[in-house]
Amino acid sequence: MNIPKSNLPRVVIIGGGFAGINLAKTLANKNIQVVLIDKHNYHTFQPLLYQVSTSGLEPDSIAYPLRKIIKKHETSFFRLAEVTSINSESNKISTNIGDLNYDYLVIATGTKTNFFGNKSIESNSMPMKTVPQALNIRSLILQNFEKAAIANSKQKQEAYLNFVIVGGGPTGVELAGAIAELKNNILPRDYHDLDPNDMKIHLLEGANRVLPPMSKHASKKAERFLKALGVQVHCNTFVKDYDGLTVKTNSDLEMQSETLIWAAGVTGSPVLGLDVNALVEQANRYRVNSYNQVEGYDNIFAIGDIALMPSDKYPKGHPQVAQPAIQQGALLGKNLMRLINNKPLQTFKYKDKGSMATIGRNKAVVDLKHYKFGGFFAWFVWMFVHLMSLVGFRNRVIIFFNWSYNYINFDKAARLIIRPFKKSD
Repeated sequence: MNIPKSNLPRVVIIGGGFAGINLAKTLANKNIQVVLIDKHNYHTFQPLLYQVSTSGLEPDSIAYPLRKIIKKHETSFFRLAEVTSINSESNKISTNIGDLNYDYLVIATGTKTNFFGNKSIESNSMPMKTVPQALNIRSLILQNFEKAAIANSKQKQEAYLNFVIVGGGPTGVELAGAIAELKNNILPRDYHDLDPNDMKIHLLEGANRVLPPMSKHASKKAERFLKALGVQVHCNTFVKDYDGLTVKTNSDLEMQSETLIWAAGVTGSPVLGLDVNALVEQANRYRVNSYNQVEGYDNIFAIGDIALMPSDKYPKGHPQVAQPAIQQGALLGKNLMRLINNKPLQTFKYKDKGSMATIGRNKAVVDLKHYKFGGFFAWFVWMFVHLMSLVGFRNRVIIFFNWSYNYINFDKAARLIIRPFKKSD
């Protein structure tokens, strides 16, 4: 892999998500060699993926080159590769571009979409975990609008204009709100020959309310906002099957739709090679101690969504969102230096900064420790937090400009089918 030989201890980080890049930043220019490995050459700001999929933002505004993050770190290196296995006995990883030895290994591989073993849904639905997947959804939505305009039957037209989103968590709620804005603001102006009332948006949630991880106050407000936008919310509803056209659920609800977007859950994305006892099977996450050491290993760590650190407050591990990953990455960087210098390690204590979700223009909900609110102010807070959390000044400027333009003009400017999406047969 052409990593320079060095007398410095080598830390290999697998994954350039929130956890991985914050660890790499913390170790910048320390007496340590850092090798960051990812199968993409960019970091993705996943909370805004839904805006790429609904034509609100271009993909390069939520992605940031990983090499640019570490370019001023003289002892840090990046390799574009996919890690295939770990050999803990010889302290070595294998990748599709070669092998590499490590002194300390950090797994920050995050999660992937969980289809719960349903192969039909996996084959025919649209996941949204990566930039290419978000672009596929954008293309499919716009292609469906075009096909609806030339459909030779009302039934076929309705299938093209019927959008089903499975999963009423923050991703599903935000996506439903954004698609509703396409219906309310874009369809009447761009497609004069289509009736916006024919476009239906269905949000399906298995629990008895949307936004189950958030407060009941947030759930009620979010559902009210969604219904005001024209979204049809179906709680206590599970999808049993989807063949690419017919959506079958656990109730009498059955729909014809060319688009089913799957936002119903995630599962860990582990690397082969470690003791199976280190994995929590149901979640596919590595069980770690309060220092993020993987159970059974002294020099292998896991951080972010792939790590499960049970505690009294979080018996099933911390929420799989950005903040735990950011905080674990920053603390592990300090702990690795302590470990190298034979100093005691600090335990991880999660500082919950609250949760939030937006449901469209002037509509959002925010849960803080002592305050819960919704509406315009919550929407403003949501925008400010996400804007400041982006990696790179350029991305902040571009997104601020796009949001300002969209707000003034009721427009989503990135309505481009650059790479047409073709469903698999």
